[in-house]
Amino acid sequence: MKYVIIIPDGCADEPQQELRGKTPLEAANTPAMDEVASLGIVGRANHTPAHLTAGSAVANMSLFGYDPVANFTGRAPLEAAAQGIELGSHDWAIRCNLVTIEDQIMRDFTADHITSDQAKALLAVAQEKIEDQRMVFAPGVSYRNLLLFRGNADQASPFSNETRSTPPHDLTDKSVNNDFPRGPGSDLLSRIMNDSFDWFADHEVNRSRIANGRLPATNLWLWGLGQRPQLGLFNDLFGKSGAMITAVDLLRGLACLVGWDRIEVPGATGYTDTDYGAKGQFGIEALEKYDIVCVHVEATDEASHEGDVAAKIKALERIDADIVAPMLDKLKTLDEWRMLITPDHPTFIRTKTHSHGDVPFAICGTGVDTDEFLAYSETSAANSQLAFDRGCELMPFFIG
Repeated sequence: MKYVIIIPDGCADEPQQELRGKTPLEAANTPAMDEVASLGIVGRANHTPAHLTAGSAVANMSLFGYDPVANFTGRAPLEAAAQGIELGSHDWAIRCNLVTIEDQIMRDFTADHITSDQAKALLAVAQEKIEDQRMVFAPGVSYRNLLLFRGNADQASPFSNETRSTPPHDLTDKSVNNDFPRGPGSDLLSRIMNDSFDWFADHEVNRSRIANGRLPATNLWLWGLGQRPQLGLFNDLFGKSGAMITAVDLLRGLACLVGWDRIEVPGATGYTDTDYGAKGQFGIEALEKYDIVCVHVEATDEASHEGDVAAKIKALERIDADIVAPMLDKLKTLDEWRMLITPDHPTFIRTKTHSHGDVPFAICGTGVDTDEFLAYSETSAANSQLAFDRGCELMPFFIG
């Protein structure tokens, strides 16, 4: 049996007035997704337990079949795994965004999509300036970077599971005054965040960006900290090998920790300009080797964070035409197969943030019954009797 999972990140949404009461998913032209729904079943799942952060780290852990209530420790450790960074038992990983804050308002949580080279140059300055030598910056891709705390058995960590932080993408166009870290170690994190304003203010990277009409990277924003989670291997739990196609370190890291291979696709950017066709083609080729192939697309989530309805619809249509359609056609040539389409969490255009709540899924293929729903949408899912309040139960249901 071959399995395909397609994750249009954050595609679930609310009805939009400008779309005459339709959601972006309902307004988009998605014949392939609708075919999956018509050939099989539609339901809903909740991957974001109410007391945990409504983010991709929690939601995708649940989607992979791991209960986040028992296993989630933080987002940053997953991204550390993606970079091949080993965390010891006393170490902590902290997500480090380069952001643009103006008049205490989060103007842009990506620092206007700063380049990786520019981010690396700014982090080099931060490393020179930081006083605590246990703190080590690890450059990543664009605005997505890490700060590592290298602890030891002889000195207590300043952090704990009670340390709280706020994702910067939840603060778009909002005041940041009341959203600095809280709890153990928060003084250290807040000091670094505040000091970074002076470190970067007159840096040549920012002078160049401003001269070219781009926003400067004014600050570091630290969040999502945690220690390495202890996840069992997917093959041990479900008896299936897997491969992940994504441009996002969070998903790369999760795949690494559960024992899946990661397939890097040229042109995959983690943004709306990603190469959808290349992802679809690499996904088809991966079916020759792996039991499960998962294709994750960040574009729909990024469009939501920017409040761009048109971009979200366009991304959904590209996912449908360039990924779902060709991979479904390929699966139909095989003897036994199944396909699952589902986002990880809702991301509302209205709030520009991740949200708790149900997401729609559609499953078709070998041994899957059919129901009355002919379209893949939030409305179909809301009317279905098939629901998983514990989203981690969806994966074993899909695999059967």
